[in-house]
Amino acid sequence: MKNKITFNPLTPIQEFFKTESSSGILLLITTVLALLIANSPMSESYFNFFQSTLTVGTPSLNIEKPLLLWINDGLMAVFFLLIGLEIKRELKYGELSNFKLALTPIVAALGGALVPGAIFFALNAGTEFSQGWAIAIATDIAFAIGILTLLGSKVPIWAKVFLTAVAVVDDLIAVMAIALFYTASIQMTALAVAAGCFIVLLIFNLMDVRRIGFYMIVGIIMWVAVLKSGVHATIAGVVLGLMIPATRNTSLNSLLKKAEGAVSLFKHALKNDQGEARETALNYMDDVVSESESPLHRLEHNLHPWVAYGIIPIFAFANAGVAFDSQLIAEAFSSTLTWGILLGLFFGKQIGIFSAAFLMKIVGLSTFPEQKGTWKIVYGLACLSGVGFTMSLFIGGLSFESAVFLEYAKVGIISGSLISGLLGYGLIRSAINNIDSE
Repeated sequence: MKNKITFNPLTPIQEFFKTESSSGILLLITTVLALLIANSPMSESYFNFFQSTLTVGTPSLNIEKPLLLWINDGLMAVFFLLIGLEIKRELKYGELSNFKLALTPIVAALGGALVPGAIFFALNAGTEFSQGWAIAIATDIAFAIGILTLLGSKVPIWAKVFLTAVAVVDDLIAVMAIALFYTASIQMTALAVAAGCFIVLLIFNLMDVRRIGFYMIVGIIMWVAVLKSGVHATIAGVVLGLMIPATRNTSLNSLLKKAEGAVSLFKHALKNDQGEARETALNYMDDVVSESESPLHRLEHNLHPWVAYGIIPIFAFANAGVAFDSQLIAEAFSSTLTWGILLGLFFGKQIGIFSAAFLMKIVGLSTFPEQKGTWKIVYGLACLSGVGFTMSLFIGGLSFESAVFLEYAKVGIISGSLISGLLGYGLIRSAINNIDSE
C-alpha cells in the first residue's frame, strides 16, 4: 500500500490568525492572573518585583532601570519591531498595497482614532489628565482577533482581513503619536548617533545587504542611542522593521523551476524507496523555501511566536495588575480620566470606525460584499476595535508618572476593552446566526 501524503499549507493570513488568536487567549490568561495576584496577599511582592532595579553595561556606559521599564522599553522594542515589519508587509504585499482595497480600512482607522481622541479631549482638555489623549485610540489586535476566532470558521474572511488592516493602520497612528507627542527632552548627541544608524540601514538597503544579523547589530546600537536621546526607545524597533528588505533575491520563474525540480526528485525517491535521495530532496526543498522568503518575511515569521507567546503576555502580566479596593474604584469612576478612556474606547471606536466605513459606502468606495448581515458584522468589528488593551496600557505608561493616574487609566482601559469585546462578540455572533438560519 502506497503512503498517502497530504499537504495543507496555511495561507499567510490563516497562519497570522492562528498565532494571533491563541496569543489573545494567552493574553487573557496572563491579564486575569495579574489581576488576581495584585488583589491577593502576594500583591506587595508583585509590585515590588517589577520595581526592582536591573543594571546592564559597564561602569562607564550602562543602563539602569526598574524591571518594569526593561520590559516596557526593551522587550516592547521587539514588539514594535514586529509592528514595523507588519506595516511594511501590508504596504508592500497586503491589503494596504492596493489603494482601492486599502482606502476603507485606512479611513475607518482614522475615524477610529479621531473620535475617541475627541471624546477624551472633550472631558479632559485643560486638566492634568490631558496628556493621556492617545490612550483610547489604540486597538489590541491579538485580543480582538482572539475574540473573533471564538466565533469559529463561519466568520467571513473579509471581516478578518478588514479587522487586521484597521488594526495595522491603528498601530501606525499610535506609533506616530508616540514619536511626536510622547518624547522627553532631546539629547542631540545620542540622537545624532541614532540618525547615523538609520543612514547605515539605508546604505544596507541600497547595497542589497540581506543578512538579518547586520541589521540587528545596527538596530541594537540605534535602540540604545534612541533610549539615551529622550525619544521613546520603541520607535527604534519600528524604524528597524521598516528598513528590513522585503524583496526576494531570486526571480519567481527561477524559484518555480527549482521547486519543480525538488518535487520531481522527491517523487522519484519515494517511488524507488531511496532514503538518502529522499533526504537530499527534502534538503533541496528547504533551500528553495529559504530562497523564496525575503528577509522581512523570514524575520517576521521567526519573531511572531516569540512576541505573541512571550513578550506580549509578559508585558500584560507586568502592567495589568490593579489592586481593586473600593476606594480606588470609587475615585477612578469619579475621574474624567477613567471616563474619557472608557467612553473613548467603547463609544469612540465604534462610532468612528462604523461611521467612516459607512461613509465609504455612501460615496461608492466601499469594498464590503453586498449581502445580508454585512453591516451588522462591520458594526461588531468596530466594537471589537475598542479592545485597546496592550497599546493602551503602553501609552498610559508613557502619559503619566503618577501611579494614581496610571491606576485610573488602567481601570478605564480594562472596563472599556471588556464591554467593547463583549458587545462586538455578541453582534457578530448574532449576525452570523441570522445568516445561517436563512
